[in-house]
Amino acid sequence: MDGFKSSELKAILHSKRSNIYFLEHCRVMQKDGRVLYLTEKSKQENYFNIPICNTIVILLGEGTSITQAAARMLAQAGVLFGFCGGGGTPLFDGNNIEFVTPQSEYRPPEFVQQWLSFWYRDDLRLQAAKQLQRCRLLFIRKVWSANRELNQFGLTISDELNSTLNEYSEHNDKASSISELLTIEARFTKLLYKYAATTLLKSEFTRSREGESSDLANSFLDHGNYLAYGLAASVLWVLGIPHAFALMHGKTRRGALVFDVADIIKDAVVLPWAFVCAARNDQDNSFRKQLVVVFNELKVMDYMFNTVQQICSDNNRMEAIQP
Repeated sequence: MDGFKSSELKAILHSKRSNIYFLEHCRVMQKDGRVLYLTEKSKQENYFNIPICNTIVILLGEGTSITQAAARMLAQAGVLFGFCGGGGTPLFDGNNIEFVTPQSEYRPPEFVQQWLSFWYRDDLRLQAAKQLQRCRLLFIRKVWSANRELNQFGLTISDELNSTLNEYSEHNDKASSISELLTIEARFTKLLYKYAATTLLKSEFTRSREGESSDLANSFLDHGNYLAYGLAASVLWVLGIPHAFALMHGKTRRGALVFDVADIIKDAVVLPWAFVCAARNDQDNSFRKQLVVVFNELKVMDYMFNTVQQICSDNNRMEAIQP
């Protein structure tokens, strides 16, 4: 590693990095100038390389450890890592979790400064919330109209759904407060549930609170939402925007901005595939694998990054022109 500049490890932008790792029952270490994870099975040791230049987050699950040398290399590459429970998505299920932000990385302050410059003004925060919902609608139209697999199952932008999207867009733009926006959003999501359930399950559907229902559709929605929350949290960690400065989910709710950012892609991706996999009677692990593949194909993390960054810059321009 002599003569190796840490800046060379940051050639790939975080928004373009491909990998998020969830590791269990292994040890992460530095060996020969690389970060590896070691597993032991049947008294045999196996080493696997982690391409840190193209990695954004490493989640260390049950039975894991990390060496100081590996942590130092991850910090140099700007890779966020943390300890979590089983499944890799424990941020909101009550388990204790500790994320380690690399201290050797000077994270750009521009995004948190832009975000906070408009967040304290009610009018600009409302504009940002409306913009987030517009991006949400655009992604639904893009995915539901062009995804062949969903179209094969009958999920398309039908006249009925198109009318629903247009109506929500109109009501969204006319909303005069965040509370009104939340009411409109809740009504819109129920209509999406109804449309997907009628199309795929040929039955009525009631969204249950987490853990209170045993039907597959509700279970898959919970599971998929947690994956979306993990991606949203990763985006915010990289941009350096605290989770407390939410747009819609409440100023006092812990992690509220994570839910806001996850909403950008949940209805477009998690919702339809939850109902598709429920209609196929898939197993939980099959649904997870399917959703991870779809996340990668649709580049949902890129879309989250672009949306948050756009909200930052647009609302700062609005602030500059207002008296």
